[in-house]
Amino acid sequence: MKDYTFLDFARNVGKLITVNYMMAKDSVKKRFNGEYSQGMSFTEFTYQLLQGYDFVYLNEHKNCKLQMGGSDQWGNITTGTELIKKMTGNDAFALTCPLITKSDGVKFGKTESGNVWLDRRYTSPYRFYQFWLNVADEDAKRYIRIFTSLEKDEIDALIAEHDAAPHLRVLQKRLAKEVTCMVHSEKDYETAVNATNILFGNATKEALESLDEETFLQVFDGVEQYEISRQELEQGIAPLDLLAEKTQIFPSKGEARKMIQGNGLSMNKQKLTDAQTPITADALINGRFILFQKGKKNYYLVVCK
Repeated sequence: MKDYTFLDFARNVGKLITVNYMMAKDSVKKRFNGEYSQGMSFTEFTYQLLQGYDFVYLNEHKNCKLQMGGSDQWGNITTGTELIKKMTGNDAFALTCPLITKSDGVKFGKTESGNVWLDRRYTSPYRFYQFWLNVADEDAKRYIRIFTSLEKDEIDALIAEHDAAPHLRVLQKRLAKEVTCMVHSEKDYETAVNATNILFGNATKEALESLDEETFLQVFDGVEQYEISRQELEQGIAPLDLLAEKTQIFPSKGEARKMIQGNGLSMNKQKLTDAQTPITADALINGRFILFQKGKKNYYLVVCK
């Protein structure tokens, strides 16, 4: 519509739909009659004409006869069918379904925060898997019916199993598996599971090395990071120097030594027991990272530049 002037639009499209017709739409009435209503802007009010004309254009140029959408789009879509009938005489159809909402009542949509994309460029398979794995219990019970092709009996059994032991998150795990395999692949699903286990399970150095750099960084997003030069690492750095001087993982060499002697520090998911042998570039994961872990949950990432 970039070359369509306002006057042309008002003359060719606006004259075909009455204000009474537009005011009768539920979406408009709710905005005017709601308890906390502040009315509608002119832009919001006329949006149904813009979306309606979009349907007209698709009908004329692409032979599009059906527009589908969420139930909140019913008014806009049927305005399109009305315009098509008046401007071309063609028949067109609308099909809507109830909106799918998240536990906070917000709908799924690209304009909302925390949304998920099917395109891996916008939501990686790991983040995609994590989204489904972390949905609330009640959401999982709804989503597994909507987003998977599992049989009703199997879904009912999964829900019963989940209700018996919610902490195991059986329902979320199955939901995440089904949807991730459907949208991406079984291989992507397995990578996402391995990545998740790195944080919360007994992963190995090999598991770390199996992750591509993008997934690796996503797994450790938010973890404290420190930078060192490749030249220093190639020459070798004493563990205590790396932990307390080159980085601030420990406030002092004494504390770092004590932690190593107590078997409380891991490097790349392997216990670091030697405080003397220099750490070299051979320790790098994907040629760039060294992962230190204090206890079960405290991670630190050293990035080689």
